[in-house]
This record gives sequence, C-alpha cells and structure tokens, in this order.
Amino acid sequence: MTQKLIEINGLKTVFLSEDGNVPAVDDVSFFIKPREILGLVGESGCGKSVTSLSILRLVSPPGKIVAGEILFEGKDLLKVSETEMQSVRGNKISMIFQEPMTSLNPVMTIGYQVAESLILHKRMPKKEALAQAVDLLKAVSIPDPHLRIRDYPHQLSGGMRQRVMIAMAIACNPALVIADEPTTALDVTIQSQILELLERLREEYGLSILFITHALGVIAEVADRVIVMYAGKIVEEAPVKELFAAPRHPYTVGLLESIPKITMRGEKAARLRTIDGTVPDLAHLPQGCSFQDRCKDRMEVCSSRFPAEVWVGPEHRVACYKYC
Repeated sequence: MTQKLIEINGLKTVFLSEDGNVPAVDDVSFFIKPREILGLVGESGCGKSVTSLSILRLVSPPGKIVAGEILFEGKDLLKVSETEMQSVRGNKISMIFQEPMTSLNPVMTIGYQVAESLILHKRMPKKEALAQAVDLLKAVSIPDPHLRIRDYPHQLSGGMRQRVMIAMAIACNPALVIADEPTTALDVTIQSQILELLERLREEYGLSILFITHALGVIAEVADRVIVMYAGKIVEEAPVKELFAAPRHPYTVGLLESIPKITMRGEKAARLRTIDGTVPDLAHLPQGCSFQDRCKDRMEVCSSRFPAEVWVGPEHRVACYKYC
C-alpha cells in the first residue's frame, strides 16, 4: 500500500462572480508521498496556485472552498478550527511564494523574518531563534549569514531573496513544502542553483515538496511524479520519466512539443509546435472536455461530458476519451 503524507480528495474551490460560482479548482484529487517531489504543471490560470492556497486554507474572498477533503496527519484540514490551522501553516506545511520581494517584509531584517516562525511555533527565545536563523541561512548557501541577518530584503539579489524564502520555509522542519513557481523570476544559472538546493534539502531534511510551475523543463529536473492541470481539472498524472517518454493526454503532448530542442551542429532545428487557441474562460466552460476546442484528436463524444479518469499504467492516469 502506498504511504501518503497528504491526500486531497474531490477538492473544489470557486470564485463568486457576476456569472455565478466560477470553478478555479474542480474535483481535484491527488496525494503526496513522504520525501517525494510532486510536480504540478499547466498554463497560467489552470488552477495550480489556487490548489496550493486551498491546501493551506488561504483562499481569500470571493474565493471559497466548497467541497472535498484534505487529509493530513489523520485530520481533514478543511474541518479543523482556524486556530489549529494556524499551527499547521509554516510549522508542518510551509510555502515558498513566487515573488520574494512582495512576500518579504521590506522593513524587517532578514534575520528576524527567518526567526519569526521559530518564535511563534517553537516558542524559542528571540536570541536563540536569531542564532538558528544564521544556521538556516547557512543551510541555504547564503554567504556570511552572520552578517546577512542584519540586511533588509532590498539589499539582497533576487536569488538570495529566494534562498531566504526557502530558509523561512524549512525553519520549523515541516513535513511538506509547497513551492509556488519558486524559480520563475530568476535567470537560468540561479534557477539551476535553487533547484539543486531544493533537491539537497529534500534529502537532508526529509521534506516532501509540491513543486508548482508552468515549465516542464524544470519539472524534468526535480520531480518524481507529475500532475498536469488544465482549466481547473487534472488531465494526466504519471511518474516523470513515463510522462516525458509516453504522454497520453493531447494537452500534455502539446506542452512537450512546445519545448525547444537542442540540436547538434549541422542539424536543422525542428519548428516548434504550438497549441492553437487559448485557455477557456472558467466562467463559460464548454460542455464536456474543457480542452476540446484546442484538441487535434477531438471526437464527437468529447462534447458530451468530461471524461472519466482511466489508469493506463500502475501510476499513470489520464482523463481523455481516447483511452476510455
């Protein structure tokens, strides 16, 4: 039996609008194993970030979680009190946000911001927490951490600020870290360093990581399994090597074909393929499969209802009528 650190079942998060309840996350189910890096990919607006915010119950109005369960340490996080949920956030489940400059407090020192969760969750004295903050900055490879704790966010580079965010995320030794597009704003060299850092911390701290991104190339480097989302729903899930070797859903195929390929000297570069059309308006989704208007393999049945999931391998599922 597969060991599960956290299990999400039938999660549905909507946003109230003039058109009614708009489903940003629609009947999403998945789990994360201990010490696993699970990739969550898809185009902007597909529901990746809302999924992560839903796990921590951080969806702000007009957003609302209306269905599902999130099982963690024997409890459904959607049913516990707000006080109990506060003891989970940053302590047992932490988050690395996409843009550290807007996530870090500009008027507080780096050292205090790293130490804050230790003071709050571990009841650690401030002096001891600041000493621990130095160790944490060292763990994420920030040079001269005993000096950097006195710096403010604007005094650090983008890569260093992201390392500070990672230090904050691992401060309380959480079981799960949610990394929401942690490398998007960084150049390729720094991006690679951050990915290597997360991989090392996974081994050293025994972390599980939910890694959210729109870049399949990044997922190929770090993830053990991959979930592909489209218009609020999961359309495919597979081990990372299997997904890249044998993608099943037409959307996944399209994403992989749109990745630039490295060619040898003298070889003619293949023309990049694109996925025609745009992501549908979540307030006016077509009946049936939400990808049908962009799909080259569309069949008549695709407009009847959303396809049921089909297991095409031990850990490989796909929601597509091609396999029903």
